[in-house]
Parts: sequence; structure tokens; C-alpha cells
Amino acid sequence: MSFEQQSFSDQLSIETPEQVELRYGVAGIGSRFVAVLVDHLIQAVVFILEILLFIWIGSSAPDSVKGTSSDTAAKWFVAILIFLNFSFFAGYFALFEAYWKGQTPGKRLMKLRVIKDSGRQITFFEALARNLIRFVELTIPGMYFAGVITMACNKRNKRLGDFVAGTIVVHERVEDQPLLVRPNTSIFSTNAAPLEPWRPVVEQMFPADAVAKLSHQDLVVIETFFSRALDLSIEMRERMAERIAKQMTSKMGVPLPEGNPERALESIVFSMRGSGKQGW
Repeated sequence: MSFEQQSFSDQLSIETPEQVELRYGVAGIGSRFVAVLVDHLIQAVVFILEILLFIWIGSSAPDSVKGTSSDTAAKWFVAILIFLNFSFFAGYFALFEAYWKGQTPGKRLMKLRVIKDSGRQITFFEALARNLIRFVELTIPGMYFAGVITMACNKRNKRLGDFVAGTIVVHERVEDQPLLVRPNTSIFSTNAAPLEPWRPVVEQMFPADAVAKLSHQDLVVIETFFSRALDLSIEMRERMAERIAKQMTSKMGVPLPEGNPERALESIVFSMRGSGKQGW
């Protein structure tokens, strides 16, 4: 794993266990602050609605209930409110990051994503670990001060939760588009029916039983290569595509077709998606 400065943007290079080099732009304090601010604003709206709901429930209770058990009801109200707020605060970040591909609404707005140090998608336990530490950063000494200081002291802008969970927050570039579709070049045909501006043009190169031998992690590796291919030089892109394609065909027990290995990788992803397997 290496870290370098390119085009005024912090770049992180990660070599996966499959010997595939991935490059990411490391998210800075500013973009992460805006993302977490958006998330906290969403939480604040939910908290206000929650309090208004409890007030409405309390005001709608019969007078006999209010008079006989007001102290007990107040204690239960406070206990339930604390429990719900704690669960929502901790669960909001952990659940979104675990099941929304490393993003919360704030991170998606800022085009950020949480990933493992290895470049893989984070799991629920890693998302939970990094966000439980958020309480420490909020309270000691307060308002994410510990997290900001930690981020300022390391070149990967990791906060305490990132160190505990082994994660990092990176930029998700707008120009990183999958290569599995091509622009429709027949839009000027006078006899053709109206077509969608994008459509798959992937050739089925491998039998289904061979593709079935590949795992979800294999799909992640291929799709990660496609999402980062625009960052690579032509030579590096060709070498990586050939290396990954040879690994996949070796697992499938079939020969690598002649021609551009990227077409073989596209065919694999297209087949796996069609069978219900999903990547990033």
C-alpha cells in the first residue's frame, strides 16, 4: 500500500491480494465534515419528529392515566427516548455504511465512500466498530475534536474509528463509469425504433456452469478494476486486465479467449449480474 501526491489530490494506491492495484482519492476533512453535517441534520429532523410524536401521545392519554402514573410514565418516557436516540445515532451510520456500499446520505451527497484498507467493501461489524468510536470523538473532549486532531496527524485522514476498524474514506469520482455499456451509435437510423441512450453490448463468452464457479469477491475485483480503469495508463490497464482475466478463467477452468481481455471480464460480470450476483 502506498500514498502519493498527484495533481494536487491525495492518492492512495492499494494492491489487493489478487495483485490488482487500485487508486483512490483520499477524502479530506472538509468534505467529510460537510457529509457528517448533512447526516446529523437528518438525525436532528428525526429527533424533533420523535419528540413531537411522544408529546402528542402524552397529551392524548386519558386524564385518569396522567394523574395516577405521571411519575412512572415520565421515567419510562425518558428511558425509551434515550434508548431510541442512542440506537438511532449508532445504527444510522453503521447500517447505512454496511448495507449502502459504504455510504450514508451525507457521504453519497459528497460522493464519498468508506472502504477497508485492503480496498474491499466494509462489513457490518467494521461499520459498527468505527461508529461506536464516534461517541468517544463526540464527548472527549467534544464535537469531534479528537477525530479532527487524529485526521490532521496522519496522511490518510483517518479518524479514531478508522484506525479501530481498519477503514478509510475515499472520494467516489463522477467520471468513474462502468465499461459494461457503450453509447448507442445507431440513433441516426431513420427506420430504427426509439432506443435508450445506453444499452449493454456484451458478448456471452463463457458457459454458465463455468461462471458459477466464481465468487462474490471475484465479481468485486472485476468491477473495481472497471470503476478505476480510467485512472490507469493504457499499458497498466492492459496488463491488469490480462492478469485478472487469466485468474478468472483459471478458476473457471476454461481458456482465455483471444482478443481484448476486458471483453472477457465484461462478459463475466454480465453473466454474474444476470444470475443474481451483485458487486459494488
